[in-house]
Amino acid sequence: MKKILFVCHGNICRSPMAECVMKQMVKNQGIAEEFYIESAATSREEIGNPIYPPAVRKLKAEGVPLTGHRAIQMTKADYDKYDLLLAADSANVRNMTRIAGGDPDGKICRLLDYTSRPRDIADPWYTGNFDVTYDDIVEGCEALLKSLK
Repeated sequence: MKKILFVCHGNICRSPMAECVMKQMVKNQGIAEEFYIESAATSREEIGNPIYPPAVRKLKAEGVPLTGHRAIQMTKADYDKYDLLLAADSANVRNMTRIAGGDPDGKICRLLDYTSRPRDIADPWYTGNFDVTYDDIVEGCEALLKSLK
């Protein structure tokens, strides 16, 4: 089983969107039982909060099933629990590496590092553009899934 943790700053926009999208992709391909997929935050600011309403609206508009998500913070133990810890952006990579106490196994990277155009996923909390964020997440999840086959 491949265990994947998606991580962003607050765990209310990008990482839960990636969690929902990836869960849908593996379900649609009939391989859901081969994956354990969750999401977390690097900060404590939103702990316990649900997915941000504009992110919920975007996922629903795209027909992506939602989970009963509540924001949680990544812990040092998550480094050993997961095979891949995928950040939304470079700042998250730095914070995740700090939380984990390093990255000796090379498990921490950005989701979009799996694509042909490695880059950060812009935070829609600030940009307000959930369409671009969603498209980036889909691109990243498709590339990730292709790399895992």
